[in-house]
Amino acid sequence: METAQSYLESVKKQFLYYKMLGEKAIDQLEPQQLFVAINEDTNSIATIIKHISGNMLSRWTDFLTSDGEKEWRNRDAEFENDLQSKEEVLEVWNKGWNVFLETLNSLKPEQLSDIIYIRNEGHTVIEAINRQLAHYPYHVGQIVFYAKQLKNSEWNSLSIPKNKSGNYNAEKFAKEKEIKNFTDDELKRLK
Repeated sequence: METAQSYLESVKKQFLYYKMLGEKAIDQLEPQQLFVAINEDTNSIATIIKHISGNMLSRWTDFLTSDGEKEWRNRDAEFENDLQSKEEVLEVWNKGWNVFLETLNSLKPEQLSDIIYIRNEGHTVIEAINRQLAHYPYHVGQIVFYAKQLKNSEWNSLSIPKNKSGNYNAEKFAKEKEIKNFTDDELKRLK
């Protein structure tokens, strides 16, 4: 497989993995827990989701032809929660991810060196993807962390559970070596 195509396939899997981690964390929460903020300087999970979605809609709408910071985006408003229900939160989450994944899936390997702009700063398509590959998992990590805190002892681990690394490694090393993305098994495990 050509390097550019391999890169695209790899990042698609990684983004789907982080999307699923966020969803598995959200699924464990009671609706009202989505709106809990630890203090006034902290964002609730609902607010983080509103921000991620706003970023995705701005960055990935007309991705190759217009600046990624759209005039219609109101980033500051993303941090003011006006969502009322878990259904609304999930609708906002899915709207952002759908636009992002549709655009990502439409990209061709030969477009990876094209230049796009975010706030008038030029990025290759690879740089723009990598920028979001750091940004979205950062916020998904916040969601998982907050959800884990809110669920406390009722939390179902999304990774290797505490004191289970030995078992996990034994399973992995019992298999033949193969070349694949780490997310292949994780996406199956988390479904």
